[in-house]
Amino acid sequence: MPYTVRTSVRPLVEYVFRGGSLQSGTRFGSALQEGTRIHREVQEKYGENDRKEVFLKTELVCAGGELTIQVEGRCDGLLLDESGLYTIDEIKSTSELPEQLDGGHDVHWAQAKFYAYMLAEERGAELERIGVRLTYVHKPGGERSVFEVVQTREELTAFVEDVAERYAPYALLLKRREEKRNLAASQLGFPFGRYREGQRLFAGAVFKTIREEKNLLARAPTGTGKTISTLFPAVKAIGEGLVGRVYYLTAKTTTRAGAEEALALLERSGAYLSAVTITAKDKVCFKEEEDCAGGQCRFALGYYDRINDALLDLFEHETLITRDVLETYARKHTVCPFEFSLDAAYAADVVVCDYNYVFDPRIAFKRLSDEQRNSSALLVDEAHNLVERGREMFSAELVKSAFLAIKRGYKNVHEGVRAAADRVNAYLILLRKQAGEEGKFVGSEPPEVMFKLLEPFVEQAENALITVHGSESEEELLEAYFAAQTFLRIGKLYGDPYVTYVETDGSEVKMKMFCLDPSELLLQASKNYRSAVYFSATLAPLGFYREMLGASEEDYTLSIPSPFSPEQLETRILPVSTRFRDRERTRESLAVSLAETVLERPGNYLFFFPSYAYLQEIRQAFEIRIEGADVEILNQDAGMSESERTAFLDAFVPGRERTLVGFAVMGGVFSEGIDLAGDRLTGVAVVGVGLPQIGLERDIIRDYFNEHGRSGFNYAYVYPGMNKVQQAGGRLIRTEDDRGVLILADDRFLQEPYRSLLPEEWGMR
Repeated sequence: MPYTVRTSVRPLVEYVFRGGSLQSGTRFGSALQEGTRIHREVQEKYGENDRKEVFLKTELVCAGGELTIQVEGRCDGLLLDESGLYTIDEIKSTSELPEQLDGGHDVHWAQAKFYAYMLAEERGAELERIGVRLTYVHKPGGERSVFEVVQTREELTAFVEDVAERYAPYALLLKRREEKRNLAASQLGFPFGRYREGQRLFAGAVFKTIREEKNLLARAPTGTGKTISTLFPAVKAIGEGLVGRVYYLTAKTTTRAGAEEALALLERSGAYLSAVTITAKDKVCFKEEEDCAGGQCRFALGYYDRINDALLDLFEHETLITRDVLETYARKHTVCPFEFSLDAAYAADVVVCDYNYVFDPRIAFKRLSDEQRNSSALLVDEAHNLVERGREMFSAELVKSAFLAIKRGYKNVHEGVRAAADRVNAYLILLRKQAGEEGKFVGSEPPEVMFKLLEPFVEQAENALITVHGSESEEELLEAYFAAQTFLRIGKLYGDPYVTYVETDGSEVKMKMFCLDPSELLLQASKNYRSAVYFSATLAPLGFYREMLGASEEDYTLSIPSPFSPEQLETRILPVSTRFRDRERTRESLAVSLAETVLERPGNYLFFFPSYAYLQEIRQAFEIRIEGADVEILNQDAGMSESERTAFLDAFVPGRERTLVGFAVMGGVFSEGIDLAGDRLTGVAVVGVGLPQIGLERDIIRDYFNEHGRSGFNYAYVYPGMNKVQQAGGRLIRTEDDRGVLILADDRFLQEPYRSLLPEEWGMR
């Protein structure tokens, strides 16, 4: 049967004509506002008869009539000279020198020629010849290089038809997969014999939310089967034609593994999906084999010459495209595994990835069209994490030491970079003096002076990274370049929920634009998607998360009761003070209580603490109390490797001869997203109410919400802390067969507001 695809000019020609290498393992590109400014400056010089941002469209039939490609786009300029010749103008900003352009890049010529063809088709026989121009604006100086040719209608037609035929195999592959995917999804049944209690309600709410183009915030306790309860209805929505793609967003690697398992289960049940998992670059990079930073990595050199064949091969033979699968095909085709995963994600049905790829303005999927976003659904797992992550994503900071190092490292290497870094460094020295003896100050205005200093630094740094190689400070410059770009980009978002603070530590100076309330920016990042489902076992208090995640009055909320019986969990309160001032006084009594629990009921235990320092204090006292007993102790350490974390969890096996006690920190890798079902875990102790450490940023958040009529202490300290408590305690009862004891060690658990924030299923309300 014939197929139809819709696309815009740029992704079409980029697929066919992209070539060359990745630059230092990254895709360089100036901030969006910089490119917009350069376009505007060129367009302002257009003549009276010239037009800008002209919408054009066309339809191409190729592959022997099997495929129709509907193409649209806006050309930068449509110029008309005195002779009546129309010219398409394509504007590009570049850090390349004029001699490096070599007459213009093929992909840019292709884009301009495609617009010229579309114009010829629109105007008909009156246009037999059209000018095609590339206007390059060089940074940082603003000089221009202009290349121009005149093409006949016949030449443009032949060119465009060739492009369509070269694009057709990839488009047809995706359309055939889509047809098979939709049929399988429409026939897919729930992969388990029955729904757990609350699971049908949750799955139905997710489908309804997607169908009605709403958002949903759901508190779904442990045991609800959150992953399958969201992915299954989302896949059914694909089968109904409601959405074309699903993004499953997580904060931790362990949660991504759960999503992969659910997708594999759906596939065994009859689903046919291409699902790509994006793994962080530092984890998936082949840097042990190649010099990624030095620009000589064979997986980066010539990447764009090989990527199309790699994608065709991948999607022809694979469905569940995990890290291991991506690495295998990356080696086969000699392409960077991280960039490969990003390119594959643009063609996948399901993308499992970090929150950043949707919400973070620095790295969110840039090539997604509005139409693609409108036909995609977001499933945001462990959504309680998105509040703090949102603050991080919408904040930006600079440190003086980075610019001092570049000033020194680029002396006699690149004067432009040296001078620009020197000016930033000097300004931060001035701020250090202003901070005085307190070593800090907070303001509510954007740092306009810093913006003016960073703009030339970014331009000079980009030029140096392209033209100067082999500098000992190249990696430092790259990091500072991205930090400066981020600072400028976040500066465009600056508004009411921001402060700018400066903090000093000896000779070091930090300037930070700090986002206090990320709700509006999270909403802006997600609003173009068809639907978003935010879910977590600890999305409580729900009103707080509704506000902080940017929910509107029209959005749905859902709170599902626990599917487990109260008899499965024994909750004990140890009314001791774990406040910092009381820890030395209560250390012995806490250690005694923990030791008595372990000796009374042998098994596997996890003890969670608010800090590594406190963990070590109690561990030492605990070891004295169990001396001579057959108990093994494991310790979570800061900076554990992936293999060390795996070994820690693998020690929790059922039927051990020796009792096992793992000491861990609340909010760490072992307090969230892990399943130690059955006899793998006998008991959990949560020591303290998890309040974040008192500090400048937390106090700024507290004061901000107090000023806005909220309980600032709860927003800054209590709610984030109690969420950690709920997550840690939630490790214990994971299935209908689990039994265990939960110890809550702090007298504040008997007081408000802490008591009412404990989950109802813990039986303490």
